[in-house]
Parts: sequence; structure tokens; C-alpha cells
Amino acid sequence: MAELLITGASRGLGAALALGLPQVGDRVWLVSRSQPDYLTQPSEVDRRWIQADLAQLDAAQNIRAAVGAAPLDALIYNAGIWETHAFGADYNFATVTPEETVRILSVNLTSAIVTAQALLPNLKQAANPKIIVIGSTSGLENHRGREVAYVASKFGLRGMVHALRENLRPDRIGVTCINPGTIATEIPYEDGAEAALAYDDRKIPVQDLVALTQCVLRLSRGSCVKEIDVPSMMDEQA
Repeated sequence: MAELLITGASRGLGAALALGLPQVGDRVWLVSRSQPDYLTQPSEVDRRWIQADLAQLDAAQNIRAAVGAAPLDALIYNAGIWETHAFGADYNFATVTPEETVRILSVNLTSAIVTAQALLPNLKQAANPKIIVIGSTSGLENHRGREVAYVASKFGLRGMVHALRENLRPDRIGVTCINPGTIATEIPYEDGAEAALAYDDRKIPVQDLVALTQCVLRLSRGSCVKEIDVPSMMDEQA
């Protein structure tokens, strides 16, 4: 039986990971502000919801308290918020409020650090523990993204992953950053990758990212997967 914890699990990629990663008999802790709709569906997976707002500094300790002393095979930190009007012509750095900037950095970066720190005792109990952080191609060199707070948070997330890996290398805890481009979160995991491509072939199906995460989780402690960049096939700037 595997024990997983997934943040941002109520919708989008987080929901896809929650549905696609666990196997029969596994237990998965689901962290989100609102309760995921799929929890009402019959399942042979033990899914447990933890209500938490990752923008709040005490969220990590609340998550730790909910998990208790249970060992964790994997922490999957999936969270990403961005500025109003991001990724479009209406985005204007000059109008972004300090409050919005602080919230973006808190959810995307600070919470990832303190959550990993809070759950270290649980991860160290597992036989082959992994930490997988979902970054973004916006955090890569030469990407040319204009969203200052979002891009800064994703650049910082990559730095956090690389430094954390060095801290945890003696414990043989794998720490991986997956950097996807734009994801077709509008199409549910159950609908399949072909439905996502039919919807918009410029976006990455969530099914592909679930499969990639599964691959990393299945590797032995002898492998060190540092970073995986996953732009859309149709992204000519990637």
C-alpha cells in the first residue's frame, strides 16, 4: 500500500493526479481549500481530504497534524496561482497589488518550502520516498514570461528543489521538479488524452503529466531525476 499526499487536489492537474496516481488499496491525502467533488464517487482508494489554504503560514502544520505519524511515500506539491489578467495583453505589472504579489509567492513558493519541511518526518519513514514539485516552463531561462510575481515564484521553486535535494541526498529522498507548459485542465482526467487534444492541441493533457509522475514514483532510490521540462509540442517558443 502506498501513501501519497497531493496539494491543490480539488481540481485541474491536482484532481487528475488524485484520480490517476493511486492504486487499489492506496491511501492518498488530498489538500485543498474546497472539498473535491470526486470524493463522493465510490472508490477502492482511501482518499482523505485535508482542508487547508496554502496561502496561510499555518497550513503546513495543519497538514502535518492531519497526517499524524503516517509514513509518506510521496509528497506531490501542486499549486499555481497567478496575477489578474496573466498570460494576456491585459496584464499590467504596474497595477498588480502588493497583496496579490504576496499571495502568489506564498502559495507557489513559501508554502512548498514549509510543507516539505513539516512532512520530512513522514517521508523519512518510507522505503522509497519522493518529493515531486510541479513548476512551470514560465520559470525556465529565456521563457519571456511577463508575469513578474508568477515567474519569480516558479524560478524560486526550481531553486528550492535543487537546494532541498542536496539537503535530503543523505536520506536518499528523491526531489524532482516537473515544469509543464499550458495544461488542458478544462478536460477531466477520465475523458482521456485524445479528448484533451481534440479540445486544444496546443495544451498538454493532464493524462500525460499523470503518466510522467507515475514514472518518477516508480523509480528506485538509485535514480536522481532532477528536473523535467514538458512544453507543449506546439509551443514554438519552448
